[in-house]
Amino acid sequence: MTLILGLESSCDDTAAALVGSDRRILAQAVVGQNDAHRPFGGVVPEIAARAHVQILPELVARVLAEAGTGVGELDAIAATAGPGLIGGVMVALLTGKGLALATSKPLIAINHLEGHALSPRLADPDLDFPYLLLLVSGGHCQLLEVLGVGSYRRLATTIDDAAGEAFDKAAKLLGLGYPGGPAIEALAREGDASAVALPRPLLGSAEPHFSFAGLKSAVQRAVASGSHRPADVAASFQQAVIDVLVDRTRVALAASSAPSLVVAGGVAANQAIRAALEQLAQRSGRRFSVPPISLCTDNAAMIAWAGVERYALGMFDSLEVPARARWPLDDSAEKVRGAGVKG
Repeated sequence: MTLILGLESSCDDTAAALVGSDRRILAQAVVGQNDAHRPFGGVVPEIAARAHVQILPELVARVLAEAGTGVGELDAIAATAGPGLIGGVMVALLTGKGLALATSKPLIAINHLEGHALSPRLADPDLDFPYLLLLVSGGHCQLLEVLGVGSYRRLATTIDDAAGEAFDKAAKLLGLGYPGGPAIEALAREGDASAVALPRPLLGSAEPHFSFAGLKSAVQRAVASGSHRPADVAASFQQAVIDVLVDRTRVALAASSAPSLVVAGGVAANQAIRAALEQLAQRSGRRFSVPPISLCTDNAAMIAWAGVERYALGMFDSLEVPARARWPLDDSAEKVRGAGVKG
């Protein structure tokens, strides 16, 4: 069995995990920083990077001890090398380089987005390539055909903000704090999703791109008006996001022959979004797969699993590999309109 240590520090979660090629997660640990960033309403890069430096060595020791494994028994070290907050990315990558150098084990530099893209295969052994992936997180909102490890064709991306960013902004406007996604989802259960008229940007467009900036502005106006219950704003906002995601994914499904629809990323932890996309897959005659919630948010198990997949193909990296703030999965994709396009 191949045994890979995964390291993750691209945003505000510090994580380490040991994963085997038999799909077992032997040990994992994630330490969040919500309390540190909550007063600022979002992630402060310098605070995040300093916390990663303090926490990651302890987490590596913890998962090795929990699994009863020494570094000499590892087959390789997989570390996130981007995209993300560059100070944070450097922590996992440099730690991975140091371990690889000290143990003479291969280094596998992982694209954080590929970690999300391949994470469903860790939990779903019957999921084969190719599949259509809706990657929806705090920083990215994309539709991609996953053709194989390291092989992606981007069909759509956001032309301004990602869905996760919109959730965080809406939560901040409603005074719910950070992180916004879980707070909006909880409050939405108490509200009427039809109470507040909110836009569905690009709904019905022939191209499957996303836009959420206008929706954020509409939420801001709704809150400022003082005419709506916060729970109704939350429910109406969440429904607007669901309608956009379903419509945009429907367009991509029509353009793809992939037999499966897969959803991954932090926003995929939202149960209402998962249910709506599963219904879309059923209507489209596609197999549906979504990883467990623990693999949707940032974690090191998905990084280790991406390392397992790459290790099997001999896809190793030099110790000179750089940390990257931006790193698109499909670097040949045509640019789309919009000043805030996210790879």
